[in-house]
Amino acid sequence: MAVERSFRIKIGGNFFMYDFSALMLTVFYACFGIVLMIAANRIIDFFIPGDFEVEIKRGNRAVAWLCAGSFIGVGEILRAVILSPYGEAANVGFLPGVTSSLLYAAIGILFFILGFFVVNLWCRQYSLPEEIRKGNTAAGIMVFGIFVGLSLVISGAVH
Repeated sequence: MAVERSFRIKIGGNFFMYDFSALMLTVFYACFGIVLMIAANRIIDFFIPGDFEVEIKRGNRAVAWLCAGSFIGVGEILRAVILSPYGEAANVGFLPGVTSSLLYAAIGILFFILGFFVVNLWCRQYSLPEEIRKGNTAAGIMVFGIFVGLSLVISGAVH
C-alpha cells in the first residue's frame, strides 16, 4: 500500500496540491542553511582578527557588512548546490545532498578567508583587519563584496 506524500489545501474555492516530502526538504534546508551561515560566521570570526559579537554590540558597521557578506555568500552557495543538476538534493537523495552542501559551504568559507587575506596583502596602504576593527564601513563593504563575489564564482562552478 502506497503512502500518500502530498496534501491538498482549498483556498478561495481552488484546491492546491503540495508534495509533503518537498515541503519537509525545504524546511530542512532552511534550517540547515541557518546553521551553516552561523557556523561560517564563527569560523570566519576565528580567522579574522577581532571579536564579531563584541564589535556588533559596539555598533561596528564594518563588521556588520562583513557578517552580511558571509551570510549571503553561504546562502548563495547552498542555493547553487540545491539547484545544481549534479547535486540536486531531490534527485540524488538526502544524504548526498547534505554532503554536497557541506562540501561546497566549506570550500566557500575557505575561499572567503583566503580572499580576505589576499586582498589585505594586495592593499598595502592599510590593514584591512585594523580598518574593520576601527569600524571603517568602506572596509566592511569591501569585504562584503569579496565574500559575495567569491560566492557567485563558486556557485557558478557548481553548475
